[in-house]
Amino acid sequence: MNKILITSALPYVNNIPHLGNLIQVLSADVFARYCRLQGYETLYICGTDEYGTATETRAKEEGITAKELCDKYYIIHSDIYKWFNISFDRFGRTSTKHQTDITQDIFLKCDKNGYINKKTIKQLFCEKCDMFLADRFVRGTCPHCGYEDTKGDQCEDCGKLLETTELIDPKCSICGATPVIRETDHLYINLPAILPKLEEWIKETSVKGFWARNAVKMTEAWIRDGLKERCITRDLKWGIPVPKDGYRNKVFYVWFDAPIGYISITANHTKDWEKWWKNPEEVKLFQFIGKDNIPFHTVIFPSSLIGSGDNWTKLYHMSSTEYLNYEDGKFSKSKGIGVFGNDAKDTGIPADVWRFYIYYNRPEKSDTQFSWEDFQLMVNGELIGNLSNLVNRTLTFISKYFDGKLPEGEITEAFKIETEKLKRKIGDSLAKVELRDAFRMIFQLSSLGNKHFQDSEPWKYVKENREKIFGLMNDLAYLIRDLAILIKPYMPETSEKISALIGIKELKWDELWNYSGISKIERPSLLFKKLEEKEINSFRKRFSGRQEERKTISEKFTSQIDLRVAKIMSVERHPKADKLYIEKIDLGTEKKQIVSGLVPYYTEDELIGRNIILAYNLKSAKLRGILSQGMLLAAENDDTVEVVFVEHANPGDRVVIEGNEDKEHVEKKEITIDEFFNIPIKVKNHVLVVENKPLVARGKQVVSWQVKDGVVG
Repeated sequence: MNKILITSALPYVNNIPHLGNLIQVLSADVFARYCRLQGYETLYICGTDEYGTATETRAKEEGITAKELCDKYYIIHSDIYKWFNISFDRFGRTSTKHQTDITQDIFLKCDKNGYINKKTIKQLFCEKCDMFLADRFVRGTCPHCGYEDTKGDQCEDCGKLLETTELIDPKCSICGATPVIRETDHLYINLPAILPKLEEWIKETSVKGFWARNAVKMTEAWIRDGLKERCITRDLKWGIPVPKDGYRNKVFYVWFDAPIGYISITANHTKDWEKWWKNPEEVKLFQFIGKDNIPFHTVIFPSSLIGSGDNWTKLYHMSSTEYLNYEDGKFSKSKGIGVFGNDAKDTGIPADVWRFYIYYNRPEKSDTQFSWEDFQLMVNGELIGNLSNLVNRTLTFISKYFDGKLPEGEITEAFKIETEKLKRKIGDSLAKVELRDAFRMIFQLSSLGNKHFQDSEPWKYVKENREKIFGLMNDLAYLIRDLAILIKPYMPETSEKISALIGIKELKWDELWNYSGISKIERPSLLFKKLEEKEINSFRKRFSGRQEERKTISEKFTSQIDLRVAKIMSVERHPKADKLYIEKIDLGTEKKQIVSGLVPYYTEDELIGRNIILAYNLKSAKLRGILSQGMLLAAENDDTVEVVFVEHANPGDRVVIEGNEDKEHVEKKEITIDEFFNIPIKVKNHVLVVENKPLVARGKQVVSWQVKDGVVG
């Protein structure tokens, strides 16, 4: 059996990944989980790409060293991927000794084999900064499409690769000065000399490895347009030193060394790394990237491996997606536009829901678009209305009418034939890395189950003639088992929840064709919560601007929200509203009046004398004609509303984020109710938090005793 080696594009360490970037690691994760489910020996490798001008530029912007920047963002990346439940075997880094050793070894062998040339070239030099400007230290207008904010190595708009000297009206991105042209010496890899061997490899592998169509077309276009020698050195300090006299003050260009990171991260993972990377007879390499990175993986990286003369494991299958766009524009790391990994985490929407939408909307053969409206529609319709509905209605029915025991019955033959045909198609698509097609067919399978349930009308026979629906219950229970197996690579946490409900400890691919093993069934709770219109509108507004212009939620809370402890002195019914109380409150140095909709939840006696939290700087408003000078905080989930009481604190005490107790309290301007709710306060494991940071009053965390997880309003 072949070993399966899987890589996803190494993300630049200088920024936070957005949903468009996450497609690659998530796609590779599905395939890795599928391969493990099949019992294949599988290794999934990824890590942060840490060298190059992008890192140096960002480090200068943040006023820290490149190493400090890499350490900072490596943790950010790791935390995001961990939250998204990515099953890397190793998530590493390229700034390691193995990376230096392996990159230098490949270079020296390419040089020895005659594939490295020296050239004196003209390069942009900033006289103000007294340095040659590597590609990303220059911005200007693209000569091909006229895009006015183009980096010096590749145009973000049209995708063309560039030399810095080609830019129109170039500027130094460090100081803004106009650079001059000077001569400097660099090393080039001789791609035209390697081309005959490269073409022979591409011709065989692209067919055998069923490359994605865009990978084939773009690679063919590169070769058709004529390969040129490509510069592999840069005038930088942060990078892998060039081990050649006359060039030891230079480093390797990041796109020469970055793909070698797949190898070095494996070497950091296992001393037997050559069994994976120098074993093409036994290992199949599957690589997951975006279409803008295709030439580096099908031309430049393989050329360096071929040029070295070693027996490297090279690309077998290229899964290269198109672009995921955002609303009416594009995701952009450099501009900070779109929903980023930390944003997704902060919404409170579970990782499996994000995974669902990204897979369902994966830009497999053409560009797709993320929109909040479509996100809500797909989650509420397909994920909840289809899959979750089938699981809930079926298992609830068995739990209620059969005491949670699956009755003995024969699988309906026609239903078995129809579902097994679709299961085989799903398996075939997964094996060919057609991940979106396979995923959508899983939901077709779920739809068949819902239709079978509805058409069979089991509620008519449950009291009389029960035997008539024994087969139906088995059809649906084992279909749910099959769905748990099939979604395991896509939504692992949801798969585990479903398998626990039907009493199966380990899901195996081969069990798709077996109809035994389910006995006891647990009564289910809802797998997912519907996305409401108000919530979606809030997210759309919140993520409409550039990321760098957005403060974090906790920063916004600290600068905008003023929470104070107040004591309820009296409570009376609102004369014009059945559900409203009018409360007189004492803040120690002043008294106020608020109106709250607590009549359905508390009596007057349960509120009088209690210390509550007041949104102090909320604009006053009249509620059914009565002035309310603020709002008390209450914790909520699906079926509970609980006023947040703080008996350990005193009236007038501030409620702040933990760690901010000693900061000076400045008066904050009045805010509207919408502005207040745009900065969400949540309950996690009974503690009130803002962006996962606990709120405290008088040194103790603020808690909700009845609500374990929910929101605060």
